[in-house]
Amino acid sequence: MSNTQANLIAKEENGKRISPALPAHIKNFLVDIDGTICEDIPNEEPERMALAEVFPGALDTLNKWYDEGHIITFFTSRTEEQREVTEEWLKEKGFKYHTLLVGKPRGGNYNWIDNTPLLVMNMKEDFWKFNFSKNKAIGFKLPA
Repeated sequence: MSNTQANLIAKEENGKRISPALPAHIKNFLVDIDGTICEDIPNEEPERMALAEVFPGALDTLNKWYDEGHIITFFTSRTEEQREVTEEWLKEKGFKYHTLLVGKPRGGNYNWIDNTPLLVMNMKEDFWKFNFSKNKAIGFKLPA
């Protein structure tokens, strides 16, 4: 894991400092784990987490983005008690990432409210077959 703070650019609005931003060419990827990069395993079955199968393309795609300088943050509904098994699994499988955030609310139906632009991609395992071109995802259909 590396320091993401070095990439931040100071910003100012109306003579006051505001939250810094990444350069436009660097993306901040928040990536779920269960059902996104590997088989879907519920928190009630933590014994399966260490054995989860990675979806084809997930490791290569995320590591490519990491190597290109993008920020990779895993954001999962797994609990703090499951952090160690999750970190060990990510390391064993070879995922490069900056941060692991646990405790995402469970159940889906997410409504994200933020003051920055968002690109939300709802996907299944075939997501990892796409490529980015000029900031647009190719290979799956975005909602209208």
